[in-house]
Order: sequence, then C-alpha cells, then structure tokens
Amino acid sequence: MKWLDLNNPTSLILDQIIQKINEGVNVVDKDGNIIYVNKNSADYAEETIENMLGEHIAEFYPNAAVLKVLNSKKEYTNIHVQNPDGRHFIVSAYPLMIDGQVKGGLSIFRDITELKMMNSKISNLQEKLINTSSSNIFNDFIGSQGSLKEIVNKACKAMGSPGGPRHSIISGETGTGKTLLAKLMYRFAKNIGVLKEDAPFIHINCAQFTNPDIAASEIFGSKKGSFTGASNKNGLIEQANKGILFLDEAHALKSYQNLLLKVIEEQTVRRIGGVKEIPVDVIIIAASTKNLEKNLLPELYQRLAQYELVLPPFDQRSYSEKEKMFLHFKEEYKRSALEKYDFDLEIMFEPEARERLLNASYKRNVRHFKSVINYSIDSATPLINSLNNKKLMIVVKNEHIPDKILDDDQKNGFQEEIKGDISNSENVEELIRFFRKKGFGARRIANRLQEKGIDLKYYQVTYRLQKMDL
Repeated sequence: MKWLDLNNPTSLILDQIIQKINEGVNVVDKDGNIIYVNKNSADYAEETIENMLGEHIAEFYPNAAVLKVLNSKKEYTNIHVQNPDGRHFIVSAYPLMIDGQVKGGLSIFRDITELKMMNSKISNLQEKLINTSSSNIFNDFIGSQGSLKEIVNKACKAMGSPGGPRHSIISGETGTGKTLLAKLMYRFAKNIGVLKEDAPFIHINCAQFTNPDIAASEIFGSKKGSFTGASNKNGLIEQANKGILFLDEAHALKSYQNLLLKVIEEQTVRRIGGVKEIPVDVIIIAASTKNLEKNLLPELYQRLAQYELVLPPFDQRSYSEKEKMFLHFKEEYKRSALEKYDFDLEIMFEPEARERLLNASYKRNVRHFKSVINYSIDSATPLINSLNNKKLMIVVKNEHIPDKILDDDQKNGFQEEIKGDISNSENVEELIRFFRKKGFGARRIANRLQEKGIDLKYYQVTYRLQKMDL
C-alpha cells in the first residue's frame, strides 16, 4: 500500500504536520506492518523512523490497538493501553478503507504514564487526608465523626488539596470552637507536610483595636514616622510568612480590607508608610461571629471564602456529642489537678446534676458549657490548702450547679409560655420536645408531665430524649 509520496508538495506538507503534533502516529498495512510512523511514536519506542518502517507493529507496541481494527473493521477511540514496560497510553485506532475493504489501519496515541502516576499520588494523598483526619488530628474535636464530619472533611480539603492550601472562613456563634478548628487545621497542615514543622501560627483578634492606625500597623507593619508614635516594625502578616494568619473577628477589619485584599492577590505586603513590597506566602483563616459576606468587601470575601466552615451552636449538637464533651471537660479538670498540684481526683456527678447540665441551654455555647462544668466541680471540691490526702473522691450534686451562670430563661418565665403554647397538645413526644427546647432536663420535664397527668419517670424521659437525639 502506498502511503505518502514525499515528492509531492502536498504530501510533504502533510508529513511535516504529522511529524510536529504531540501525539504518536502509526499507520500499518492490512498485515500489521508499519508503513508510516512519526517521530513521537519512534521516540516512545526508542527507535528511529527508518528502523520501524516495514516492521510489524507488535515488535514495538505488543498491545497495539490498531491490530484490533484490522480484524474488526471498527474504530476504537480513547482506549487505555498498558505496555509490558508499565507505560500507559490513551489510543484511538481507525480502519483505512478503500472500496469497502480494509487496506490498513491508523492509530493515534498519547503517553499518559506521568498523568497516571500523578493521579495515583493524588489518590494516596486523599487517602492520607482521610486517614490522618479521622485517626489523629481531629479526634479531640468532638463531633468530627458525627455532626461536624462534613466540616472536618472540608477543613482537610482546604489545607491538603493538591491545588491548595486555600484561604478559608470559619463562621459560628461565640464559643462554638472556631479557634480550636483553626489550630487543628494548622496541625493537620504540618502533619501532611503542607507546612514545615516550625511554620508559624499567628492569631490576632481584629476587634481588640479601637484605633485603626494601630490595628493596621500591627497587621501590616509600619515605617517610623508614618503616624504619631509609629516605629519600624514587621507586622503579623510578615510574622506569619510560610504559615497561617488567623484573623479572629475579621468583621472588624473595616478600613484596611483593601490592604488585606492586596496581600492575598499579589502575595506581597507593604508596611504602613513604607514603599517596599515584601514577598509573603501566608494562608489566611478568617473567623467571625457575624456574616462576613455582609461585612467584608465582595472581592475580599470571595478570596477568603474558598472554603467556608460553619460551626453549629451547642443546642444543635446531639445528646451523645454533649455527653462526650461533658466527659472530656471532666477528664480535663482531673488532668489539670494532677499536673498542677499532684491531686488524683475521682469526679462523679449525681444523675440529676448530670442531666441538668446536659439538657441546659448555653448562650455562649461550648465555652459556656465548659465554664459551668468547671464551676460545678469547683463548688463540690474543698480548697487545696484544706486537703491532706492526694487522692480524693468528688461528688457533684444539683446544688453545686451555678444558677447564675446558666441562662436566666431556664429558671424563670416558662410557666406562662407553656400554658399558652401547648394547652391544646396531647402528644407526649411533642410535649417532651417543647420542654427540651426550653432547656428543661429530664427530671423537670417529668415533673411538668406529671402536672398534666402524664405518668413518666425522669429516667423514662431520659430514654426518650436519647431516642429522639435531643
């Protein structure tokens, strides 16, 4: 079969075009012998064009897709072929037909070995992300395998995606764990090698400044004389270079949002009053109790909110997660007493006290919950100067729980609301849900049900609350 007449100008131009394309090209006759090959194909086979011409295609490509074309008379497109030497190709092969008969075949292929290796690395990294996040770093973040699982996965992606790391926003009410999540993301980034072990984590509360000049100099740095009292200093952005800058209460940025946007876009920072652009490589995590989409410049919000992590309030966490937090803070108290004063405490809560704590509402969320637990244990524990024994059993009773720290609406004003809201309700579960949302514990719910003629003991109410995950 005659392929290209290189004495013909048109054929010569066609040959030059095929020789320049990125793909490998092979043309065989009806017996599988090579009648045309371009340089890319010869290079992949580690041969010369001259040595390949006239030889059978299988000598160089044992699994050549073009051989299937000769038998089936059908075209094959985007076939994945792996050579015995481990290289991978994407191949398309077509029959060459003359007068309805197969006179040969054409194959066009691209080497995707490096791409396969990269995909394998990405898969391994993603597996490492999942394994690392679930087995180590986020274990202390209660709910990481429950209500916060999706948030933790997004946090891992923000730090560990192959195209990352990315800037991110953490939103949530005060005391929901925004700072803890930011620190865990930092630890996670170091653990997987995205950040070096000595990478900085710089935390600043943007709401602490009343003077915008001082705020700007703290964050961006300043040049002496740029404003009254200014000195030469590097700002927190420079200090966070090669690490993470955690901007807490970022809604208070206000007048210097444009400066931060410039840092993100250009990866340089200019000190207040200075002219030099200083290169910086910093990951920014912004946190706020407010809606940052409404409080930041649209362009700045867009850059920061590549990943937005919204933490739920304490009242929306499941009963089982609240139990885990309760146990965690109790153990934390024990560890602190042991480390600071060498006291080995055994801490027990009476059932009624425990239920009251677990079923209460907390305006300041997890932080508030922890404070109430610590205060309750303090109330049940003698002062250290009156203790003679290093081992001590502490029993926390209902009377030790500080009413003043619990939300005021848990103690007063419920009776009127109850009468008005549920006087027509006869559904027991509906009643339990109503009282639970008002912050009542199991014993108080049982008492209210008794008043309405429903005979349920507090432990039966506890069982129902657990089944309803309240």
